[in-house]
Amino acid sequence: MQKMKLILMLVLWLTSGSILAQVGQQRVDSKETASLEAEREKHALQVLAKLTEKVIVSGADAMPADKYGYAPTDGEFKGVRTFGQMVKHLSATNYILAAAALGQEPPADAGDEFGPDAVRTKAEILNYLTGSFAYLDKAIEAIGQKTLPVKSSPISPLKSTEATRLALVVESLVHAFDHYGQMVEYLRMNGVVPPASRP
Repeated sequence: MQKMKLILMLVLWLTSGSILAQVGQQRVDSKETASLEAEREKHALQVLAKLTEKVIVSGADAMPADKYGYAPTDGEFKGVRTFGQMVKHLSATNYILAAAALGQEPPADAGDEFGPDAVRTKAEILNYLTGSFAYLDKAIEAIGQKTLPVKSSPISPLKSTEATRLALVVESLVHAFDHYGQMVEYLRMNGVVPPASRP
């Protein structure tokens, strides 16, 4: 009987190592799977951000320089931004939300979502716009990094406890497409077919 207990204990001891190794491997596999899934999601967000940038920058570039001061006047359009102001606002918002996602202070010249006063011409506004998307790309790249803090932003509806890198980036992309819809209207009011709508 004593010999049987000893053999049973030895078998249990030998198999416990195997079971623990399997559990450990399952945890490693689970972490690797989660990490791969997070990378796939980040890549998908990068693809969407590039698409957003392409559509918006091509739309902004399609508007003639002399129409950057255009704002509709017929109907209920009192006080709306001009085309150039709208593109600067979209850009400034990208900078402000990306800075929060990176745990940084927003660029001082972003102002209260208006963008720098010194940026006025079509070329300057386009440069500011492309720079804002490059900055947003940095925020996307930082998704998943635990060492970088995330700040809340006064322009975001997200509370400080809800602000995450992912949420701030998504908010920026949603905001950009909101203004893209307005850009399309302004372009068409000026006889310009947006490049994304062309055959």
